[in-house]
Amino acid sequence: AASVVRFWNMNLFQLGSFVLHSGSPSSWKIDCDVLSQKDWQALAIIAREFLPDYGPVEGVPRGGLLFADALRQYSTPDGPLLIVDDVASTGRSMEIQRAGREAIGCVVFARGNYPWWVLPLFRMPGTGV
Repeated sequence: AASVVRFWNMNLFQLGSFVLHSGSPSSWKIDCDVLSQKDWQALAIIAREFLPDYGPVEGVPRGGLLFADALRQYSTPDGPLLIVDDVASTGRSMEIQRAGREAIGCVVFARGNYPWWVLPLFRMPGTGV
């Protein structure tokens, strides 16, 4: 009989002991690496329903890069810069990517606070600006 070896956990929501990108410890994480290209395309369509027109799109490395790729097809020539990421825990990565520039932002999940200029598609209770 053949045995199956599982090399990675393919769950979007994972329980365990983690250190988040923000440096904070957590007993759970959202692992967007498991999302498929079709998932990212669907999330881009959902985001497009709530975002104003936008121009160039930048993804926060590394989590926001696939989201940015999926959103670029909907950009307009004269819209503002759109900065995106997969998960916001503190919003610090979004602010670093923004670097003081005028921009609008979008994250798929907000598990903590996020900047006022960022639209979360899904957010945890008690989170906010």
